[in-house]
Amino acid sequence: MPDWDPEAAIAMMDDAGIETGMLSISAPGVHFGDDAAARDLARELNDYQAELVRERPDRFGHFAVLPLPDFDGAVTEAVRALDELHADGVLLMSNAHGRYLGDPAYEPLWVELAARSAVVFVHPTAPLMAELPGMPTALLDFPFDTTRTAVDLVAHGVFDRHPELRVILSHAGGFLPYAADRFSAAAMFNPGITPESIQAGLRKFYFDTALSATPTSLPSLLAFAEPGHVLYGSDFPYAHPEWRARFDHSLATYDGPDAERLGEVHRSAAEVLFPRLAR
Repeated sequence: MPDWDPEAAIAMMDDAGIETGMLSISAPGVHFGDDAAARDLARELNDYQAELVRERPDRFGHFAVLPLPDFDGAVTEAVRALDELHADGVLLMSNAHGRYLGDPAYEPLWVELAARSAVVFVHPTAPLMAELPGMPTALLDFPFDTTRTAVDLVAHGVFDRHPELRVILSHAGGFLPYAADRFSAAAMFNPGITPESIQAGLRKFYFDTALSATPTSLPSLLAFAEPGHVLYGSDFPYAHPEWRARFDHSLATYDGPDAERLGEVHRSAAEVLFPRLAR
């Protein structure tokens, strides 16, 4: 696991021209088999993040981590983080020990998040399957798991029941923008939904550009995502500085289809999702 501290984060942001960075805990999250320990760790981390934001609200925001798959604990911590700590949103992993975001167990959590029109940041984690030799799961399986959970969420009607939710998929949504039309076929296997409702649900997602701003991925992402639904992502500290710089350069120099939208990617789209940044 890479080292992290606030000073290094601010130094990276200064170097990259990032005014404000949203903090979040990455995979594997905080639950390692003990519900009570996971609740304590989530609370400790969220308190720490909130303190950083109080000290430097211009430089930091934060997504609260939840102790999933402890669903009762997750609801309690989400309410606390949003109502008391004033978190900018919550973090969900793509699956919680094999339970994806369309699973009925998430419904009480979706109810509370929707009641607050919460922003939800979805980061991939390892699926319950064996790694391919020489292919770390973060390299190969994370984009797949992001796609899987996004389609699961839409196919099981989460957006239909809770249209107030704003959900960001990291890493350009895996391969969702590229293969979105294919997923309309989910209507064949899920009574009560249609190909049109699948497409409408998929287009509700927001996407970040972390490790994904390339001349081959950006045309698909920008063609699929709604205006204002693409946000910058750095993947610090997991992305090596040279990698981050390479993707930043690709984003800054992109001149393909819909290149005129890149201005909103850098700031204004985030200001709509997080109005305090605009102030």
